[in-house]
Amino acid sequence: MLDNRAPDCQTRPTHATFARMTQTLIIGAGITGAALAWQLSRRGEAVAIVSTHAEGGLASAASFGWLNASYFLNHPHYRLRHEGMAAHRRLSQALPGLPTTWPGCLWYESTGDAQEETASDLKALDYKVERLTRVQVADRLPALGPVPETALFFPEEGVADPAILARALIAASGAQVIRATVQSVTETQGKVTGVITDLGPLSATRVILATGTGTPTLLEPFGYSLPMLQRPGLMVATNALPPICPVILATPDQEVRQDVKGHLIAPASAAHQADHAETLGSFPVVVNATLTRLRTLFPGQEIHFAHQAMALRPVPGDGLPVVGQGPVAGLWIAVMHSGATLAPVVAELLAEEITGGPESKLLASFRPSRFE
Repeated sequence: MLDNRAPDCQTRPTHATFARMTQTLIIGAGITGAALAWQLSRRGEAVAIVSTHAEGGLASAASFGWLNASYFLNHPHYRLRHEGMAAHRRLSQALPGLPTTWPGCLWYESTGDAQEETASDLKALDYKVERLTRVQVADRLPALGPVPETALFFPEEGVADPAILARALIAASGAQVIRATVQSVTETQGKVTGVITDLGPLSATRVILATGTGTPTLLEPFGYSLPMLQRPGLMVATNALPPICPVILATPDQEVRQDVKGHLIAPASAAHQADHAETLGSFPVVVNATLTRLRTLFPGQEIHFAHQAMALRPVPGDGLPVVGQGPVAGLWIAVMHSGATLAPVVAELLAEEITGGPESKLLASFRPSRFE
């Protein structure tokens, strides 16, 4: 069984040790940085992670954790997301005990013709889709209050807690971790030499920015502008309840899942993946509205607020991942939403490129050069 507790930073190597040993520095300890650390370490690379925050990161800790390819912006994005789901399964085979499950998603965010169009589009891509009647929905979710006339079920889709998964991958990688804030990336004659942190300089032959919304600031000195959207995310967890939601549930008003301890986990916005809101509004108002929607979905349940997680989601300006070689040699970028789905496959493909392999065709549409 994996120990998912955050490691004790006092047991980590000293700052001086990092300066002597590091070849690759990964900036960021969320799911993307953690997956990269694991993939690089298993290829024999010496890796260190530098992070302002505890292992697991901020955005990863505030993620809904829905692993899917039913949401996509274009066909290359679909292919990458679908391969992301397969990469999660490969991870689970390589590291038994990871907190990843595959309950499937019961979806009726759209109804009528729009729902049928979604089903047809996904089936054309060979995505597994089951059409459910009202009776079939009620049979699968007997606690559901308003039962839709029809719904779609996506049996391939899964759930992972990205923060827990990140901590597990960092532990499995053996990567060194230092708690520090990176102030800038250093280079000499067009090649990365390391970073400057609030604790001093760190040397490296490669630097990978898995820094989410903090990435543009680190790239600006190199004349590279990475546009990022303002997308705050708030995840609400309820008190523990009896098993009432055995699937990921996506309705027109609310997405929700139930974790292993019985807590309902719900984004504080409808259609969370495609949400364009730049502000969250008053915290009590937003939380109470979310609880009201959950009580409507599951009437008769005593649903109360337990805790929340909030962070800015790392969404590039066109909504698509930014993955690949940065503006100077030895500098690499890995920024995306949703990292929950995409981090494992991006880490596989980028680690292969970083260590001298061929450029991935799956990543061709997501290179940083598109913003130059």
